[in-house]
Amino acid sequence: MELEHVGKQVVDAAMMVHRELGPGLLESAYEHCLAFELTRRGIKIERQKEPPVTYQGRKLDVGYRVDLLVDEQVIIELKAVERFEPIDEAQLISYLKLSGLHLGFLINFNTRLLKDGLHRRVHQLPNST
Repeated sequence: MELEHVGKQVVDAAMMVHRELGPGLLESAYEHCLAFELTRRGIKIERQKEPPVTYQGRKLDVGYRVDLLVDEQVIIELKAVERFEPIDEAQLISYLKLSGLHLGFLINFNTRLLKDGLHRRVHQLPNST
């Protein structure tokens, strides 16, 4: 599936989940519901996926977990917090770098309007030549 199409599906599905559930639940509830909604749309989802960490040529399990990996192309980090902190953005960028993927979303469901808690990040898109 094309990267931009996957991204649009992520945003649409997140809006649908937020519209039905609203703010105030735990992050894990939103993770389950968003994974369900994307799967319902026929999109492959992996939950709590370990991004590879390579140090001195060796892959190490350092305990990091990506909330959702969508169609093996898009990373989603979910939050249910008062506001994003700089570490939240850094975490998403780090996961994109470690995985070699290019598109990620940081989504905070603890907002009145989801658009205020939806951040899209692109990391080093490949040349389209």
